Amino acid sequence: MALPFQFVYSQRYDLNLGDHVFPAVKYRLVYERLLAQGLAGREDFVEPEPASDEDLLRVHTAEWVRKLKTGTLSEPELVRLEIPYSKEMAEAAWMAVGGSILAAKLALRDGLGFNIGGGFHHAFAGHGEGFCPLNDIAVAIRRLQHEGKIQRAMVVDVDVHHGNGTASIFADDPTVFTLSIHQYRNYPYEKPPSDLDIHLEDACTDEEYLGRLHELYPPVLFEHQPDLLIHVAGADPYHQDQLGGLALTLEGLKRRDRMVIETARRQSVPVAVVLAGGYALNVEDTVAIHANTAAAAKEVMEAAARRT
Repeated sequence: MALPFQFVYSQRYDLNLGDHVFPAVKYRLVYERLLAQGLAGREDFVEPEPASDEDLLRVHTAEWVRKLKTGTLSEPELVRLEIPYSKEMAEAAWMAVGGSILAAKLALRDGLGFNIGGGFHHAFAGHGEGFCPLNDIAVAIRRLQHEGKIQRAMVVDVDVHHGNGTASIFADDPTVFTLSIHQYRNYPYEKPPSDLDIHLEDACTDEEYLGRLHELYPPVLFEHQPDLLIHVAGADPYHQDQLGGLALTLEGLKRRDRMVIETARRQSVPVAVVLAGGYALNVEDTVAIHANTAAAAKEVMEAAARRT
């Protein structure tokens, strides 16, 4: 039986990073795990098209798009990006943005769309940083606003790291509400203000994390009344993540995702899920966390279908 929503995935999501702390192979592993666990069938996946340059230029500067396309980044720009440049990396970045645009469109159609990729929230308009070349979150929102499909959007970023690029891009834009819940004493060290920043202390546990999110997220969702919510589902608040310092468990992370998705869907807000960071010592833990995000989405959407 087909799911009440679709996953967006491409084999070209792999950023071709080689031996790097960012396990870009995780996208394929998540895809394979969803099939192996019966969480999805092959008919539940759709292939995106790469984003157009026109899409990117609604957010990014022409100079940055040109540099990424031609591989003419300066040494300081490469240092800030923190991943090696390759033609495959650039193609994967364009494809990830296309995947998030498609997931957002599917969310408007089905109530939820799920990109097994994206979440590159550290990319600014004129540069990339922190493994993030292009900000797929922002481009997806601007594309749908340009087409008149949405007016207002909300970003709920639950990665362990502050969503600095997204916050910067949407600063002073009342049509997009940005929420970031993150470890305060962690990268990035300069954090442009989101509309709501939930700063967490080191070693924050499941109950504290979920309590803060439950207290602060539903009221701003109700107040903003977005036409679309993008859930930036990082796996890196996990207690064994190499680049994180929070103490969430696998179960706590799944409860987090269910809370974000279910709260939005109960208000009939479409949700586009994009995956973000995940650097567990064992890559299988990162894959399990991302698969649990998919399982939470499936549980919420199937429960909603039974109620109708």
